[in-house]
Amino acid sequence: MPQEKAGQLHPSWQAVIGEEFDKPYMQSLRAFLKQEKEAGKAIFPPSPLIFNAFNHTPFDKVRVVIIGQDPYHGIGQAHGLSFSVPEGVALPPSLMNIYKEIEADLGIKMSRKGDLTSWANQGVLLLNATLTVAMANAGSHQKRGWETFTDAAIAALNTQREGLVFVLWGSYAQKKGEMIDYKKHLVLKSTHPSPLSAHRGFFGNHQFSKINEYLIKHGQTPIEWQI
Repeated sequence: MPQEKAGQLHPSWQAVIGEEFDKPYMQSLRAFLKQEKEAGKAIFPPSPLIFNAFNHTPFDKVRVVIIGQDPYHGIGQAHGLSFSVPEGVALPPSLMNIYKEIEADLGIKMSRKGDLTSWANQGVLLLNATLTVAMANAGSHQKRGWETFTDAAIAALNTQREGLVFVLWGSYAQKKGEMIDYKKHLVLKSTHPSPLSAHRGFFGNHQFSKINEYLIKHGQTPIEWQI
């Protein structure tokens, strides 16, 4: 089923969380975003990329969920996938640390490219809790409704799918993942890959090999992590 236009939610997700768009919180969120734009604020990512994570990873294709917090708030960085930046943009510090851990864990060499679309296309849902942000203002769109929307997405995956891997880095993601059923899914936790916390448990967590071991054990192809 083709999408009618860029920025529209993928039909597979529309079927499970489409009703969220009709709820009062989403109407308030729409009004807030309109107000921000009318005030001349630059909003990231650009409108057609807000639902990029969902559109690259349809509901029935999700195998791994990596939960982030906010989109990047620098010009040209955010493109709707958590931790990812478009090609040609310098690697942010957290992503650099993710690459270091992949290299140490799997013994593969990562490039300096930060576009994680190839992960998304293999079933890794790169989901930020908040899907928009104002330029140079981290956290500016938090508590406006996006978290309720992304909670609905996680809840749908938790109840309607089985054998997924949820990756929760840092206390924010771990709190957001409290609804996940540990009997149905694999939940991997560690500190955040940020330079502030990576040395306290992110480095050496071997989670990328653990994800692939779990997928193979459940008869699936492993994720090709190399970028």
